[in-house]
Amino acid sequence: MDDERLVQLDRPQVNKAVLALQAFLKSKPTGKKLFKNESQNISILFTLWKIPNEAQTIRIPLPHAERTSSEEVCLFTRDEPQMTTDQTVRFYKKLMEERGVTNVTEIIPFKVLKTEYKPFEAKRRLLGNFNMFLADGRIRRRLPSQLGKHFYEKKREPLAVNLQSKHLAQDIQKVVQGTSVKINNKGACCMARVGHSGMTADELTENIEAAVQTVAGKIRMAGPALKIIHVKSERSVALPIYTSGLGHLMKTKATEEEKESAAEETDEDTKQTLAKEKNGKKRKVEEEEDDDSGDEDIPQLVPIKTKGKKLNVRHKKRRPADKKHASILLKMSKKGVRSPKPKRKANVSKRK
Repeated sequence: MDDERLVQLDRPQVNKAVLALQAFLKSKPTGKKLFKNESQNISILFTLWKIPNEAQTIRIPLPHAERTSSEEVCLFTRDEPQMTTDQTVRFYKKLMEERGVTNVTEIIPFKVLKTEYKPFEAKRRLLGNFNMFLADGRIRRRLPSQLGKHFYEKKREPLAVNLQSKHLAQDIQKVVQGTSVKINNKGACCMARVGHSGMTADELTENIEAAVQTVAGKIRMAGPALKIIHVKSERSVALPIYTSGLGHLMKTKATEEEKESAAEETDEDTKQTLAKEKNGKKRKVEEEEDDDSGDEDIPQLVPIKTKGKKLNVRHKKRRPADKKHASILLKMSKKGVRSPKPKRKANVSKRK
């Protein structure tokens, strides 16, 4: 983890906040309880410096289990080939016993989920019967269309588990014992469950420290991301346990000012170089004009040679009558007879 993103929590302050929260929950019971040992969830509220660019889900391993032993866990499995639903359930129960898994209370194959839990009321009843849902990683992508939107609105979607792992008990224990936080790209606040009111103050403090450091290290944001951190229960006031300083903001401002000053200097340098180049070009042009004006030559007139072009004379075509008249004239000239003048037609105007 980078030093800039490391969150330095004040452990005594966190412990005081947890003790004050536990005292408040003991002094003010909330309604009628169905069970004597019923406890309330304790969570931490993260406030970020800015809204993230993308949504993210962070899994947080905790040193102490944040769920009570009475909470029930449901596991969705795939349909084994050449097996009925009952045989599939017996197969996975035997697998859990062999690997030493004791956290799973019920196993539901995918075929049973499609048929028996297809109605809306059945899905709501399934959501209320269990506190946590796990799913075989091989069918994780097929579950959203079968579960519906209520699992995801309540943030109770199944967590993927590799059932083919050799250390299956440890993997399931990490998932059940740990927690997760969903960072949304539509707001700057997110919440993670870190324990319950039945835990001791030291256990809650250790869980809070582990969750804060994990989120600060895995969140996809540049620089320090956490602004304020609160601890609260379901129906209590949020108690602040951490407030970020403004030192990184001053650093960012200083870096921005340095960048702006460097950009201004580069702009001035470029302007100066361009001005020098323009002045140099002007001087060169003036020198060339001076040289040309001193040695100015008188232009000489050179006759342009033109090649003789043949005139295209188009001879008119003679009509056969003209040819006959020309032959008659030629014979008469040979005999010494004058050519007769052509007779003019008299214009006779009819008078009424």
